[in-house]
This record gives sequence, structure tokens and C-alpha cells, in this order.
Amino acid sequence: MSPNEELLTQVESLRNVLVSCATGGAWSTDQYKKLRRELLAVPAMKRLLPRFVAACYTLDDFWGFIKPKFNHYQERREFLRTEFTPALDYLEAQQGAPADEPITSSLKTFAPADINEVWQKALDRREDDPEGAITAARALLETTCKHILDQQGAEYDEDDDLPNLYRAAAQTLNLAPEQHHEEVFKRILGGCQSVVNGLGTLRNKLSDAHGRSPLRTRPAPRHAALAVNLAGSVAMFLAETFQAKNRPK
Repeated sequence: MSPNEELLTQVESLRNVLVSCATGGAWSTDQYKKLRRELLAVPAMKRLLPRFVAACYTLDDFWGFIKPKFNHYQERREFLRTEFTPALDYLEAQQGAPADEPITSSLKTFAPADINEVWQKALDRREDDPEGAITAARALLETTCKHILDQQGAEYDEDDDLPNLYRAAAQTLNLAPEQHHEEVFKRILGGCQSVVNGLGTLRNKLSDAHGRSPLRTRPAPRHAALAVNLAGSVAMFLAETFQAKNRPK
């Protein structure tokens, strides 16, 4: 089960527990506490879940909230359905981001925890914090390149920018366009370099890495999604190439 599918199941379970509590059914206080704690720890869920979830620490709290609000069970069901719609719609929309799962899986088998942490940060911030997501996308590629260079015993300067780090990592993996003769590979690998350069420019122009001007263009979630998806795809390509080259024969 992917992280988004797991979150979707948790949100549906939380809603079902609250519906049962609100309509005279059986419920589990421990289950509610566990679901509430885990979901509120996810930034996007904390923003999208009904406000009363954060305010109601126990089901007794929720009962005190819902009982005087509506006299009839059907009214309570309709209220809860409406209140949970934003979170459920968001998670169902995320199912349409098929790249997330294979990139996550690939990076987990390749890298130390810090690379996976910055990738998860980029994913989590796409909707709520586009500028932060773009910064995390840049950091993902920088960290991936440095990890590869360290493993390959290649030297680099800690102050090197992303394009320089990528070029150095690509050279060690035989991914530089000039290392190939076939035109199609030269174009593809040149395109990867262009993507990396573009991400550096996008980060400088739109991310939260520099001081903000009131007139500066602010990125939308779609810009963040593009940056994160591109960075994740390039990082996965680098990781899988590194693993293929270093696999025991």
C-alpha cells in the first residue's frame, strides 16, 4: 500500500469512527486517538481535516461537540460527510501522481535516510507550501549527487551549485552527453542536464531560499508538483544507474 493509499484508509476510518459515535453505534476511543494523532502529524492532513478533530482530543470531546449541534442522526452523517470531503478529495487526487511510489521505492533501496527525508518533505509540501517544495526538490538532487560522488570517491566543493554537482555525478556514471556517440542518447542526457539547470533557476526565482520581494512571482502548487516530479525522476535515474554500475557481477 502506498503512503497516499494508507492515508486515505486512515481518513476514512476516522470518519467512520466519528459517524458511529455520532449515531449511537459502537466505537473505539483508542482507535480514534491513534488515528487522530497520526493524521494530525501530516501537514496536509492537519490543514484539510475538520477543525473539530484537532480540538477534540477524545470521543467524549467529540460527543460534547456534535450532540447539541444536531438533533437527528442523518444531519450528523451529512455534516461529517461534508466536513471530510476536502481531505478525501485531496487524497484521491494524489492517487493520480503515479510517479511518487516508484521514486520513493527506488530511493529507499539506494540511499541513506537523509535523501528519503528530503524527498518526503518535497512531497508533503507540494500543496501547502509550494516554495518549500521547490527548495526541497533542489536539495534532493544536491544530496543525491553528493552521495554518489562520495561513494565514487570523486572530489567536489561543498559550495558547488547544483548544475556543477550534477555534471560531476553524471561524469562518474557515464551519463554526460559528451560520453556518448549515439545522437538519441546525447539528446536524452542533454535533456536531463537542461532539467537540472532549469530546476536551479526555478529554485532561485520562485523558492523560499532567498529574500522575498513583494513583487516577486509566487509559485502555485502546479509549479511545485512539476519541480518535485522532475527532481524525483532525475534522482531515481541517477540512483538506479549508480546501483546498476556497482552491482556485483
